[in-house]
Formats: sequence, structure tokens, C-alpha cells
Amino acid sequence: MKTEAQRSPELDQLRALIEPIAVAMLTHLDADGALVSRPVAPLEMDASGALWFFADRRSADVELLRVVNLNFSDSARSTYVSLSGSGEMYCDRARIERLWTSFARPWFPEGPESADLVLLKVVPDTAEYWDAPDSKMVRLFVMASSMLAGKPIGLVERDSLTRRSGLSPASTAG
Repeated sequence: MKTEAQRSPELDQLRALIEPIAVAMLTHLDADGALVSRPVAPLEMDASGALWFFADRRSADVELLRVVNLNFSDSARSTYVSLSGSGEMYCDRARIERLWTSFARPWFPEGPESADLVLLKVVPDTAEYWDAPDSKMVRLFVMASSMLAGKPIGLVERDSLTRRSGLSPASTAG
């Protein structure tokens, strides 16, 4: 995922947590109000903190992506991020060209020129994260200490970042 310098420490922290994670799960409500999810590959986190993904304009649920949740998981680092926000479709050919990757070709064989290729922009409203200590030995020690104490002891850093805390930018066009 490409990332730009962020405008707040909260967004920079979010960037650091999700940047190495290649796939997220995108969840939204379908036409019947049921939760549905699918894997997506983040392409970019722009300077305002918005996340960009490729989407197919022919997809039946493309219009249902106004309220979304993204879940990022990196079990090797014990890092987990749940991000909620609003989604919006854009047809910005210059940005599509700039973000194009050959990994998208199976879905868009015509490449970045595909008429059905659009961008999904997700603007985060809130993000929750859980981040354990870096070293597996440290995690094992902390887990053993927690078991002996009978309560969680520093197992994980958990925090919520919100629009009020500087997470989300003011509404901006693509």
C-alpha cells in the first residue's frame, strides 16, 4: 500500500499499524440489511487519511458501500485494527493509473483503462486497534505473568481513535 505523510499523530499511528497488511476485510450491509464481507487490497492511504481500493462498477453492492467497516489483521505482529467510516465511489482515471498494479489484472483484464474499474474511497470515522508487544518472548512472558496473576497484565495496547481525536479529515473530494 502506498502511503502519504499524515496530517495528525493519530493518522500516522493508524498508517503505521495498517501499512504492512496487504489485505483487509470490507464489511457492509446488503440490500436486505445483512452484514456481508469480502477481502480487499488497500492501494493507498492519502494525506487526509482516506483509504483507496479498486472496485467494479458492475458489482451489485457497489451502491451499498456508503457505511463500511474495514478489519486489518496481522497475527504475526499481533496487530488488529477495526476501522469504520463512509465509502464513496470515484472514477478518477489519473489516480487509477497511478495506483494500478498487475495484481488487479485478473479482475480487470483490460488494465487501468477498464470502463468498469472505479475507486472506492473510505474515509475513517473511528478506528479501534489492539497491538501486542513486538517480541514473541515478551508476549509469552506477559501471557505467563497474566496467567499467574489471574488477570490481564499489559498483554495488549488498545485504543480508539475518533474524528474528534484527529483521525478523520474534513470531507474532501477525491
